[in-house]
Amino acid sequence: MVKVLLWGTLRSAADGQAEVEVAARTFKELLDELAARYPGLEPQIKRGVSLALDGKIYREAWFTEIGPDSEVVLMPYMTGG
Repeated sequence: MVKVLLWGTLRSAADGQAEVEVAARTFKELLDELAARYPGLEPQIKRGVSLALDGKIYREAWFTEIGPDSEVVLMPYMTGG
């Protein structure tokens, strides 16, 4: 199981939880599991999310492997300039 910290507005879409645990080995598996378990997250996941994995931010890195001890933070896409 992987612990995932939900950032910002994603928390309210996951029943107010700041941290959840899911069984996932990749970014894609993590998103699929979160969408299945918390349907309120699915619209944001479809719009786009970023994954911070051990301090490095990824976007659309579907097959990035996630270790069981990795620090995982899921957040809405970062925008700005």
